[in-house]
Amino acid sequence: MFKLEQFPLPFAPDALAPHMSAETVHYHYGRHMATYIDNLNKLISGTKYEKKPLADIIIQSVVDGSAQKIFNNAAQVFNHAFFFRCLRADGGGDVPMRVADAFGGADKFKADFKEAALAVFGSGWTWLVRDNGKLRLVNTSNADTPMVHGIQPLLTLDVWEHAYYLDYQNRRGEFIDAFLDHLVNWDWVNENL
Repeated sequence: MFKLEQFPLPFAPDALAPHMSAETVHYHYGRHMATYIDNLNKLISGTKYEKKPLADIIIQSVVDGSAQKIFNNAAQVFNHAFFFRCLRADGGGDVPMRVADAFGGADKFKADFKEAALAVFGSGWTWLVRDNGKLRLVNTSNADTPMVHGIQPLLTLDVWEHAYYLDYQNRRGEFIDAFLDHLVNWDWVNENL
């Protein structure tokens, strides 16, 4: 039987501490993301989506009224995989010049990103994207992902509570600051640029 597999983390589970604990990584990657993968494998088994690449599953299921559960799980697998690639143990540091220039400076980018991430109501994602050649910030709710809107993701922050609650409780702003100042894998962002 065909199965989508979880990719290996690009860092040790405790490598992001103290900004993200090994316990958070364990639950977020090892439980939440793993559950989406398990659910997706069950949902696509024996369907037209079985054996398709993840991106194809997402693009095709979003317009298939009978495949909402498939879309939700597939998009969450993509979003989480993208998020974990946005993290790095020795991350943070200098915002790439192309990003800084697009927002009027590195500090302005960080302020705008934080404002966007704080504005997500409930569960969702804040993304730095390239949309028609321009860099901008977008928020998506639940399993929504820029891919289905024809927008290229460059960086994302998971602002679902499971991403930060063990370490920050209800202090989402502190989590966002830790992400921007200590965790962003700017090499990954540059690859996406």
